[in-house]
Amino acid sequence: MLKSHEMQIRVRYSETDAMGFLHHANYLCYFEMGRTELFRAQGGNYRRMEELGLFLVVARLDVRYRRSARYDDLLTLHTEITKSGMAKLEHSYRLMRGDELLAEATSVLACVNRSGAVQPIPENLVELTRGTGSEDVAGIQS
Repeated sequence: MLKSHEMQIRVRYSETDAMGFLHHANYLCYFEMGRTELFRAQGGNYRRMEELGLFLVVARLDVRYRRSARYDDLLTLHTEITKSGMAKLEHSYRLMRGDELLAEATSVLACVNRSGAVQPIPENLVELTRGTGSEDVAGIQS
């Protein structure tokens, strides 16, 4: 299974602060985009996963800001799954402008059901989310 993904992001004007720098909170949005696009590149569908009653919630996020990005910068986000457990996924992120490292981060996501109870991540999660909506997922407790 694909463990890493790379995507380009252009900093939009609405994402900058009064000084013209990418606002620090938007880095977190970029990291979420990276996770979602990695899952999509694996063949998964996040919306379908939620329809099946599984949600990946952020349990921990650590960010190290190194350099500032500005409006209209073209950035590259590298996202990688660094560890997977029964009910959690760990990712690492590197946000680059060319060869320059702007930020690096790690996250831990927990798998929960609609009630917020921790659930094991199905081994065939990607295949399950490719479905049409009529499948049942064994072991998911709503």
